[in-house]
This record gives sequence, C-alpha cells and structure tokens, in this order.
Amino acid sequence: MLVLGVFAALIGLVLSAIGVTAMTVDAAQRDGQYLIFETEEIQTTGYALVSQSITVDITEFSGPQFSQPGEVASVQVKATSSVPDQEIFIGIGPSSDVATYLQDVPYSHLGNISAPSFGYDKGSSPWSGTPGKAVTPGTSAPSDPAEQTFWTQSVSGPGTQEVAWDLESGQWSMVIMNADTSRPVWVDVQAGVRSDLAVDVIGSVGTGILLTGLLALALGIVLMLLGAAGLGRSIDTARSAGLPGNMSESTIYPARLTGRLDQPLSRWLWLVKWLLAIPHYFLLALLGFTLVFTTIASGIAILFTARYPRSWFAFSVGVLRWTWRVGFYSYSALSTDRYPPFTLASTDYPADFDVLYPERLSRGLVLVKWWLLAIPHLIIVGILTTGGMGATWVMSSDMNTWVRTSTGAPSLLGVLVLIAAVVLLFTARYRTGLFALIMGINRWAYRVSTYVLLLRDEYPPFRLDQGPAEPIYEEPASSSASDPNPD
Repeated sequence: MLVLGVFAALIGLVLSAIGVTAMTVDAAQRDGQYLIFETEEIQTTGYALVSQSITVDITEFSGPQFSQPGEVASVQVKATSSVPDQEIFIGIGPSSDVATYLQDVPYSHLGNISAPSFGYDKGSSPWSGTPGKAVTPGTSAPSDPAEQTFWTQSVSGPGTQEVAWDLESGQWSMVIMNADTSRPVWVDVQAGVRSDLAVDVIGSVGTGILLTGLLALALGIVLMLLGAAGLGRSIDTARSAGLPGNMSESTIYPARLTGRLDQPLSRWLWLVKWLLAIPHYFLLALLGFTLVFTTIASGIAILFTARYPRSWFAFSVGVLRWTWRVGFYSYSALSTDRYPPFTLASTDYPADFDVLYPERLSRGLVLVKWWLLAIPHLIIVGILTTGGMGATWVMSSDMNTWVRTSTGAPSLLGVLVLIAAVVLLFTARYRTGLFALIMGINRWAYRVSTYVLLLRDEYPPFRLDQGPAEPIYEEPASSSASDPNPD
C-alpha cells in the first residue's frame, strides 16, 4: 500500500506541475498578452545580431478559426541599447534577403532565449547571454537597414524598440543592429510569444491535467498514510512481544543511538559498500518520501490532540532506525561488514536507534520547533555532516563564454570516515578513538532529526556525546546528602 501510494503521489505531483504550468502559460496569453521570456544582455563586436533561419509552415492549419493573422502564433521582440542615446533597429525578413544584405558583413548569431518569466522581467543574466560571441568573418559595413525594402516587420529609434510579427509561411531571420550601422552592438533583448490556438487548447487541457494530478496525489497520500500506519502497528506489536526496541528515560536525551564496532573488519569491502547498499537507498527514498507526509499529518494531529499518533510515531522512528543501520554499514561510519536487514523494527544488528514515546506534546511548539528553534542545530549539523558548496561565474580564457565553477568543502564526518577507511585498508584496524568521535557526530545529527520530525519536545543538547552507547543521566547529589551540616 505504501509503495503504491508513493508512486501515485509522485505521478500526481508531476501531473499537477504540468497542469499548473499549462494554466500559467494560458493565463499569460489571455487578452492579447504575450508569454514573456527573460531579458538577455547580448553583445557582439560585429555590426549585427542575427537569429538562426527559422522555417515556418502554417498551411496545415486551416479553418475559420485561423482566418485572421496571428491566430496560429505571434512573436514579440523588444530591444534596448545598453549604450545611452544609441538608436536601435529591429527587422524581420526572408532569410535569403537577410543573407544577401549581410554578405561579407561581420555579425554574430543570437543565443537561445531563456525560460519564460510569465510577464516579469527577472533581470539580465550575463552567463546565459552571448558576451564576446564569435563573429562571422567579413570586411564590409552594412548599408542603412531602414532603407531596405525586404523587411516584413521593422522598427527603429531610441530607447526600447518593440516589433510584433504574426507568423507566416516561409524562412525568416531577425536582425538587431544599431540604427546608424555602427559597431559594437550591445543590447538587452526580451522575446515573447502568444498563440490563439494555445489559448483555446492549453487552458482546458491544463485544467484537466491539474485535476487528475490532484486526485492522484490525494489518493497517494491516503495510501501512504495507511501503509505507514500499518507498518508502525507491526513494530509496536513486535515490542509488546518482548523483541528489542524498548528504552528508558535514563539517557541524556530521549533518543538513543547505539553502535557496536565490529572487529575485525575487511580491509577492502568498504570500497564497494556504496554499490551493495543500493537496494537500501532505493527503499529509503520511498520511505523518506512517505515520512514527509506522515510528519505533516502527525503535526496536524498534535496541533489538535497534543499527541503523536502512535503508529506513525513507530513508523518515523523505524525509518530513522533503518537509515542509521545503512549509514553504520556504509559511509556514515563503516563500522560493520554485516549487511543491514530490510526492516523498520529493532533487531540484533550492531547499530540501533530508538525514541521514547511521548505521552503528550506541546501544541504550540509544533509550529516553530522544526524550523525556527532548530536553526542553530541545523547549521552545526550541516557543517558536521554535509560540508559546503559554492558557485561562481567567470569568463573563459578565450573571452567567448561564461563558465560556472563550483567549489566545495567536505564535511567533518566525511573526512573522519575517509581517514578511518584508509587506516583500515593499511592496518586492518578501526581506531576506537576515531570511532567514538564518528558516533558522537551521528548521535548529534539523529537527536536533531528527532526534534525536527516532531517526535520529542525536549531541545537537543549542544553536546558531542561520543562512544558506542548513549551516556546515562545521573541525578546530581542533593546538598543534604553531600553535606549533612550545610550551615
């Protein structure tokens, strides 16, 4: 039931996204409006920017609904010179005439237009434009474009210039250049498109797809919640039968993460554990997707009842338990060669995780603890377990393109596990001190997960409790016991 629910929900999400996109595209073209693409900053050291030749054939569209120009499709182009007071020329004409006009003239081809901005100018993006784009060879300067008679549509003048063209059959090219035929050309270009055919079809189709997607999503969520509840009840049944998984309130935090280092370990098996664990990764992806919805549903239940539904609680803890066992086997610890079992319940595996069930939870904390209150811990855990990534855009050495470069820093946990693996490879020993530190980092992360997933209200301590087992909470001795005569 859970697996069927996951696939139904995923299909529903995809269909809903397609439906929303279609309806947005439809709304953007209503009342004669254009579907607007992002503004691009484009430069060339040549005399013109020329689009690729576009072949248009609208003869297959016939009927009274296409009797007027533009009912198949219409294109709008706006261009503004980046140079103050520079007049701009935009022209659309037959590709053969454009090629003759620009024969032996240096020019550049227009780059691809970015994704639609749905009516909002998102600003220029120099890495997706064409600064320094290669220029075709040539030695001649073009004649005045406004004097040419082959243009189907053209406009010229200062400031922002706009041309709108209803598609016609043929081969067409668009030219953008300085009106005085000077070089270089440096403009901000924005394109738009609309189609009465799309307006008539996309809106109704998009609505149908959206409704289908929402129905599939709702069905998938119900199946996932029922499936998760069934799995959770089976875990509680196993506990009542006396199987492993019970815990007391004697630990520092009411979440217990344990791991027993298996010695000796294989020198080389860690090199392929990522491959061996692939079936677990696939199943954990399904369970993790379900965990999102069970957590949301449980949060709503806590808001009204101050209780976490016990079956979903057991399921959530089971998903964390399964995740920890796979991490303990693979690249969160590499501390056992024993293959993890495919179960949410506790077993005799060397790694285990459990959370003490709360009889009552705060109704108010459920609204803020998973994001606002957890921010300090999320930052620390992010540094300890995920590292950091960054990206910058730089000009290539040939000054023709923008190149995206990525930089990243490995996590502390990843570095420690790598050191443990290399030491294991050469010595066949896993250093116990290193293992204790790795356990401490994982323990911190799972305590924070417990808090973020609404399983407990107790704020996680800022502690790196190292070692294979949870530290035991000890009541401080009373003053009367320590000093029989306090006065």
